[in-house]
Amino acid sequence: MEVILLEKVENLGALGDKVTVKSGYARNFLIPKGRAVFASPENIRMFEERWAELEKQEAEKLAAVEVRKVQIQALEDGVTVAHKAGEEGKLFGSVGIGDIVMACRNAGVEIARSEVRMPEGVFRATGEYTVVLHLHTGVDVELKVNVVAEE
Repeated sequence: MEVILLEKVENLGALGDKVTVKSGYARNFLIPKGRAVFASPENIRMFEERWAELEKQEAEKLAAVEVRKVQIQALEDGVTVAHKAGEEGKLFGSVGIGDIVMACRNAGVEIARSEVRMPEGVFRATGEYTVVLHLHTGVDVELKVNVVAEE
């Protein structure tokens, strides 16, 4: 199924690209989220008329993301999460995405749960870790997370 992308989609294409995808991906993800439209002659004409407007919206989104990236990078020492731990530094439970989002919120930076990437899984011991925040397609920023024992 051919679709026209209304925004940049990772591993697929940029704004305005006409791509062929599986019909389920188009019907269940791209079109409902407003990231693409069917590549019918009518939609192609409509897209060409809205091209400048869509580019402007994409530029505004990217500018807002860059501001957030600078805010996150300003947290040079990262964020600190206090959690109950044993004497050897092993946590009672774990530190996950929700804890990291809350720590960022307490530091004055708003992030969404879906932006946090933890490929190694949750943290189960005290120490310093690095997580990647995926703010936008092609815009990732690293954040230090210090897990300390609660006193």
